[in-house]
Amino acid sequence: MREDSKNYCYEHSRRVEFHETDLAGIVHFSNFYRYMESAEHAFMRSLGHPVHGRAAEDGVGWPRVSASCEFRKPARNDDVLRIRVSIEEIRTRSVRYSFRFYLDPGDDPIATGTVAVACVQFKDGEISAVPIPEQIRADLKSAEAAANPE
Repeated sequence: MREDSKNYCYEHSRRVEFHETDLAGIVHFSNFYRYMESAEHAFMRSLGHPVHGRAAEDGVGWPRVSASCEFRKPARNDDVLRIRVSIEEIRTRSVRYSFRFYLDPGDDPIATGTVAVACVQFKDGEISAVPIPEQIRADLKSAEAAANPE
C-alpha cells in the first residue's frame, strides 16, 4: 500500500515562507517540527479542543515526549504544504500522531513524522501526567474511527 493511500484524520495546509528556508532556498529541517505542531493544534481545534491558552480545558496541556521526522524531498519558498494528521495510538495519558507532508497529494509524501504528546495538568506550580479527559478521548476516538472505517 502506498503511503499516500493511508487514511488520515485531518489535513492542514500552509504556505512556506521565505524566512523558513535556508541559504539553498530549501525549508530548514527544524521547521517541519513546527509544521507538525501547527497541524496538531489545528486538528485539535477542529475537534473543539484548544491545546493551550486560557480556553484549554481542565487545565491540561500537551507537552511533547518524543518527535521524529524523515525527509525525502525538499520544499521551497512559496510551496503549499499539505500536512495529513493521523492518530497512531491513544493511550491512557498520551496520544501518538503521524504526519505526512505533500506538495501534491497525488505524489508520495516529501516528509513523514511522528509526535507523541502526554496529557498533563498544571497545579500549584507542578506538572503531572493525568488521564486524557473523557470528552477529548471520545472526540479523538471518533476522529480515529472515521479515518479508519472497518
